[in-house]
Amino acid sequence: MIKVVIIGSGNVAKHLIKAFSESSEIELLQVFARNPESLSSHFDTNKITSDFSELKDADLYIIAVSDAVIQEVSDHFPLKNKLLVHTSGSVSMIELNKENRKGVFYPVQSFSKNKAVNFKTIPIGIEAENESDLKIIEKVAKSISNAVFTIDSEQRKALHVAAVFVNNFVNHLYQIGKEICLDNQIAFEILKPLIKETAEKINTISPQEAQTGPGIRKDKNTIDAHLAFLSKENQKNIYKTLTQTIQEYGKKL
Repeated sequence: MIKVVIIGSGNVAKHLIKAFSESSEIELLQVFARNPESLSSHFDTNKITSDFSELKDADLYIIAVSDAVIQEVSDHFPLKNKLLVHTSGSVSMIELNKENRKGVFYPVQSFSKNKAVNFKTIPIGIEAENESDLKIIEKVAKSISNAVFTIDSEQRKALHVAAVFVNNFVNHLYQIGKEICLDNQIAFEILKPLIKETAEKINTISPQEAQTGPGIRKDKNTIDAHLAFLSKENQKNIYKTLTQTIQEYGKKL
C-alpha cells in the first residue's frame, strides 16, 4: 500500500481524507492540521498532529491548503527528499520546497463543506519532475478516481481559469437569478429544471450549439426591455457584457 500524509484541514483535505480512507490501495498514515479539533469528526484523532516535527515517513505528502499559503506551508515542511505535492490549480509546481521532489495532485472539482462528492468521477490532473514520481502520484490518484490525466503547470493554469468561468462565475449568475426571483416574489426552484437541462446539453452538443436566448437571436426589443427592468447597475452591466460576448461568438457560427 502507498503511504500518504495530508497537510491541511479545509474542504479539499476533508474530502481527500474520506476518499483515501475508503481506498484499499492507500494507507492514510497521518493528517497535519493547525487546529486538530476541526478534523475530529473526519479522522482518527490519534493520527492527527499539529506539530511538523511529528510527521511520519510516507511515500507521498499532499499539501491541501489555500493557494495563498502553499509556499509558506511548504517552506515549513521539515523533511528532505520526500515527494511533496499540492492540490492547487493555479500555483506552479516550482513554488514547493526545493529540498524535496515536487509534484501536483489537482482535483478538478468544487468542494463544499456539507456536499458529498463521488471522487471516482472527479478528474485529477497530475504533474511531477520525473517519471518515477509521476507514477507514484498517478497510482494514488487512480486509487480514488477513474479520470486521471497528466498536465503541466501552464496548461493547469489555463484549466483553472476556464474552471472559474464555468463554475464560479456561473454559480454567481445563479445567485443573481435567485435575487431577481426573490425581489419579485418568485420561487427560484422554478428555474432549477432549466439549469439542469442547460448543464446536461453539453454532454451531447457544444456550448456554442446549445446557446439560446435573446442575445444569440439579436432580439433587441427583449434585450432593451430586460435592461429597462433591471434596477441594479451591476446586474445591467453583467447583462450587457454577456449579451455582447454571446453576439460576438455568434458571428463565428
